[in-house]
Amino acid sequence: MRRLFLLGLFAVVLLAGCRGRQSEAPPIHPHLAMDFQEKFQAQTYNPLFEDKASMRTPPTGTVARGQLRANSELFEGRTENGEYVENIPVAVTRPLLERGQDQYNVYCTPCHGRSGNGNGIIMQGDYGYTPASSYHVERLRQVTDGYLYDVIANGVRNMPAYAQQIPVRDRWAIVSYIRALQRSQYARPEALPENIRSRLEENTGADIAASADTVDVAVSTPGGE
Repeated sequence: MRRLFLLGLFAVVLLAGCRGRQSEAPPIHPHLAMDFQEKFQAQTYNPLFEDKASMRTPPTGTVARGQLRANSELFEGRTENGEYVENIPVAVTRPLLERGQDQYNVYCTPCHGRSGNGNGIIMQGDYGYTPASSYHVERLRQVTDGYLYDVIANGVRNMPAYAQQIPVRDRWAIVSYIRALQRSQYARPEALPENIRSRLEENTGADIAASADTVDVAVSTPGGE
């Protein structure tokens, strides 16, 4: 009974506080906490320090919250020894490939083309650009995944860096999709899933791999070879 009485009293107090109109009286603030703390704003005077500046240089070795990038394989595409990683350091899943396809189409197709042959729309016009590389040349089929990641992030020769536009995970997603494009042009029949091999046998002579739209379903496990 005592509990019911307290609950009823509490409900009455709550209802009494609902006046249904706006009050002009100052709000009751029983616990000020740190609402009126003494503090120094950025670029203001602070007599505590010799140089009287409120903004201080962070101590050596400190890292802003959320900015610690201790995993060099993930964030730089390199091992602790500075070598490019052989394989993508994240799980290669269908969502990652689909994200890679989406971001590749946004950032890479203007120069490298939808199938990665280096014949994007910018390369087809007389714009004076140095021809973009095809991903299907032997040299780029043999490079490591870390190298491709580094090129996306930092650029190479006449290709600009995309670190500001493309987040870390999306860079690896693009790398995974580039590998899918490469396998679409050079995959051996025995490396394909059974259902894809059956379709190839039924469509002998059809250039199925030439369509970039079918790459993501024709390749199930792109890796870093």
